[in-house]
Amino acid sequence: MYNTNKDIEDEILKFAIEAFRKNVPLQLNVETLVKQPHYNFDFRPDMELGMEINGKEIRYCAEIKNTVTKTNIMLLLMRKQKLPYPLLLVAKYVNPVMTKELMEKGIEFIDTAGNAFINQPPIYIFLKGNRPPETLGQTQNRTFNPTGLRIIYALLCNPGLENKPFRKIAEKTRLALGTIGWFMRDLRELGFLIDMGKRGYKLTQKDILFQRWITAYPEQLRPKQLLGRYKGEHDGWWQHKKLDHLKAKWGGEVAAAKLTQYLKPETITIYTTAEYLNHLLLECKLKKDPAGEVEILNQFWDYDENVEYRDLVHPMLIYADLIATGNQRNIETAKIIYEKYIVQFIRED
Repeated sequence: MYNTNKDIEDEILKFAIEAFRKNVPLQLNVETLVKQPHYNFDFRPDMELGMEINGKEIRYCAEIKNTVTKTNIMLLLMRKQKLPYPLLLVAKYVNPVMTKELMEKGIEFIDTAGNAFINQPPIYIFLKGNRPPETLGQTQNRTFNPTGLRIIYALLCNPGLENKPFRKIAEKTRLALGTIGWFMRDLRELGFLIDMGKRGYKLTQKDILFQRWITAYPEQLRPKQLLGRYKGEHDGWWQHKKLDHLKAKWGGEVAAAKLTQYLKPETITIYTTAEYLNHLLLECKLKKDPAGEVEILNQFWDYDENVEYRDLVHPMLIYADLIATGNQRNIETAKIIYEKYIVQFIRED
């Protein structure tokens, strides 16, 4: 039996607080105040946490993470501005590279190894160099590996797909039928899929599932999809180019620019399949170049004639591509896309 997502988060919180108490030579008290507080915006932190350090009371909005990545940090920065209290990251382990990144961006944290950064004048705590625990969270399942991420993407983009026969989900994701079975079991164990009896299944906590997908996609799935880098014939060649007839779709910055008219793309992202790659290269006059501005990625879902978004990938994937760049203007555009196109897919019924 796998731990549920909640079990893992509770375990991380418990051990992080214990390690913090053990390593801080000050009068210290930490307690959970409110779990999953509701605010007047779509994002809700995992909890409100109270600290009392040498008599100073601090209230935090806490986010619990099993892993810390650059994408995590970009998402935390986007949310930080909206929160009513300072943001505290509670993590399994924050490595030295991520420690530097978090401190530069002013994000406080504690982890289960005993590393910490607290900056609430006159309280300043910085602990580093502690090694991560070996066994914590090892029962995490396969849900967020590359295969699982492909299925999550299909479920989020196609409301109601969770109630279709496994054969239909396999077609949408280009995966083996048996793979769908174990994935749906894992999704139930993590609490993201509820058995509603005669009414079938219901995908739940979609906002949390989407954030987990966004965090894992740039490292687990996206790098494996690269078909190659190329250079266009001239700048701006993509502006009036249609991809529908080429069995390809715009992603990343170009898709964002076409969707919002807010961005000037630097990297040109196209999704297609190996089957149609040569035709695409000929039509668009693209030449192989490892340093080229054009990246072509494998389309990891079943091709569909998406009337609503024409020759653009789904807004969720556009958003993920933008977040993965870490570029500030791309992040601003991602916020626009999230509020205008994505909230409707992940809002609870």
